[in-house]
Amino acid sequence: MAVIGIVEDNKKIRDLIQRYLDMQEELQCPVAVDSVEEMLDYLENHDAPDVILMDIQLPGMSGIKGIGIIKQKYPDTEIIMLTIYHDSHKIFDSLVAGASGYLLKHTSLPEIKESIQTLLNGGAPMSPQIARKVIGHFNKPNKKADEDYGLTPREQDIINGLVDGLSYKLIADRFDISIDTVRAHIRNIYKKLHVNSKAEVIAKSLRGEI
Repeated sequence: MAVIGIVEDNKKIRDLIQRYLDMQEELQCPVAVDSVEEMLDYLENHDAPDVILMDIQLPGMSGIKGIGIIKQKYPDTEIIMLTIYHDSHKIFDSLVAGASGYLLKHTSLPEIKESIQTLLNGGAPMSPQIARKVIGHFNKPNKKADEDYGLTPREQDIINGLVDGLSYKLIADRFDISIDTVRAHIRNIYKKLHVNSKAEVIAKSLRGEI
């Protein structure tokens, strides 16, 4: 029997989903809380659920931040986002953080059950509207980076080094340039991308915006 957890701050929705899942022969839902912090407290003293349904906008820590923490501590637990948000940034931030599915809150209870079963069988459940956005993202015509931000090939190399987790010194070694040259490229990259930190550069790259 698969064990499901819920993190949802709307009590009416939370209780409705929990009651429905507990009525299913093949599922049980022993924990339904309104914050990531409460779920983490629960996990300290109980076995981790097979699947957690997680909202994004929550009191305290956001659901997206919570994904990373839960997946780091409990890597076998799968997470499905269940949220009202359907903008591309939140979708991709959730998937990059480690979510295995993304459902909108108007999803019916039988569809939520079906999505959980799809996930347990190795699938990646998504509401049709979300799936279209993901497919649309990957089907976008490939554009050269310099058409969007005016990045040079070397600047794109530097960005790839940042995404790979390399230090400035290791980037300099990889491309046989000086650290000062790397720093100069970084300044130009920040200016062209209108960002102020390495993390923002990496996030843009992971979201496919560069």
